[in-house]
Amino acid sequence: MARIAIVGAGFIGRAWAITYARAGHEIRLWDTRPEAAQAALGYIDALLPDLAANGLLDEPPATVRARMTPYGELAAALDGAAHVQESTFEDVATKRQIFADLDRLAAPATVLASSTSAILPSLFTDHLAGRARCLVVHPINPPYVIPAVEVVPAPWTDPEVVARTAAFLRAAGHAPIVMKRELDGFVMNRMQAALLAEAFRLVEDGYATIEDIDIGLREGLALRWSFMGPFETIDLNAPAGVRDYIARYAPFFRRLEADFARSPAWSGAGLDAIEGARRDVLPADKLVERQAWRDRRLMALAAHKRRAARDIGA
Repeated sequence: MARIAIVGAGFIGRAWAITYARAGHEIRLWDTRPEAAQAALGYIDALLPDLAANGLLDEPPATVRARMTPYGELAAALDGAAHVQESTFEDVATKRQIFADLDRLAAPATVLASSTSAILPSLFTDHLAGRARCLVVHPINPPYVIPAVEVVPAPWTDPEVVARTAAFLRAAGHAPIVMKRELDGFVMNRMQAALLAEAFRLVEDGYATIEDIDIGLREGLALRWSFMGPFETIDLNAPAGVRDYIARYAPFFRRLEADFARSPAWSGAGLDAIEGARRDVLPADKLVERQAWRDRRLMALAAHKRRAARDIGA
């Protein structure tokens, strides 16, 4: 069991607390606002029974919850920590300041990881004496249900720190995407951005509705993608595998490249129409309720995938 400091107890921090405590680690929660850590624990108390009901806890909820403690002082939360998971506001200046504090207060061997989804690690660690132990560990939300997590080094991150962090995450039940070097958007957001841009273009240009697009993913591509990625998909979609698939479809893909190069507006009438269509389906005051529904569906899917991997094979 390791001691883990969660720095920032909001939406992502509280999710990390669950996933690391479930793996048997001692969790120390700290936030600039003491009430945020207490609120996070209240959220966790309500969620753990759902995880247990779906077979996603190997121990009783009370056992997992007992590993989590709020701390009022950052230095105390960091004392003896093997790993720090920072999940503060998504702003470069904020990250630079909190990482300066972490580097000053944490023991030299402590790994300092940020949950940032959109800031390169080089932008907030270049000024640190201990920058070699800093990197990004970006979850796919919520990490207590979705195993994939991006491990992104800065140019100066020690390769041993990257390897140790990836091993730590695997032991906690995660599936790390270990990037060789940093890149804007990392891996997941770049792939998501490409898909989302095409979805916006198809709607803005009048080819399909937002529900048509959602059906295409929800009832089509995502069913395969929930248990295998795009490379395995195309390898299995041609008689002789991936090279055969490319030989058949590369000319078609090349024809689409000009369309892909055109960016959607991301604003104006197109965005108004997309937002309006979504609010017709789901009023704004129902978003939180629907987010809870999403998480319960993800729990059920995660439980199914566990059973299928055991019964059919991964």
